[in-house]
Amino acid sequence: MPRQTRHDRQQSLDQALALFWRKGYHATSLKDIEGALDMRPGSIYASFGSKERLFGEVLTRYGRQGLVELERTLAANPSPLGGLADYLRALGGLSDTPRPCHACLLVKTLLELGAEDTNARQAQALLDGMQARFTKAFEAARDAGELADDMEGDVPSQKPARLARRYQTMVMGLRAHAEQAISATELHELADDLANDLLALSARRH
Repeated sequence: MPRQTRHDRQQSLDQALALFWRKGYHATSLKDIEGALDMRPGSIYASFGSKERLFGEVLTRYGRQGLVELERTLAANPSPLGGLADYLRALGGLSDTPRPCHACLLVKTLLELGAEDTNARQAQALLDGMQARFTKAFEAARDAGELADDMEGDVPSQKPARLARRYQTMVMGLRAHAEQAISATELHELADDLANDLLALSARRH
């Protein structure tokens, strides 16, 4: 078989991503991979080494795609807080287009493989990287005067790292809801509610 070009490899990774995302790691057989990638076992092993290594590349590609999407959304809004709200609203559209799965592949991997698995550790590292990017966005919001350093009364402290953890929970929750029996309209409404709650952090300063 001719050696794959870079374009073909990326296409194969996208096909494998859709397969693993839909079926999970353990339920995906070599036959499934052969069919999805239209490759023979020898070519699969020559290109990716093993099912485990293929999955590791898939996780990396998935994580990078998510980060690119986040960066694009943040860059389109001059307000850091507004950009984060826009990202939540975009997730409200998960049900608008066909996808292999709506839940986060990284979270699914952690739940399926357990924390000690090599690929699960990679998934955790990618999630940590995304949360670190959320923290930087909240730091930018604070530096822009969109957040107070702290709040009085029963309002939680608005430390960027704490807000980033809460925000990551919102993102995961929206993806989980998209897998349930919820209408597209309801998912959009939920995303809008979460985005408005986020923007209200700035309003509370006044």
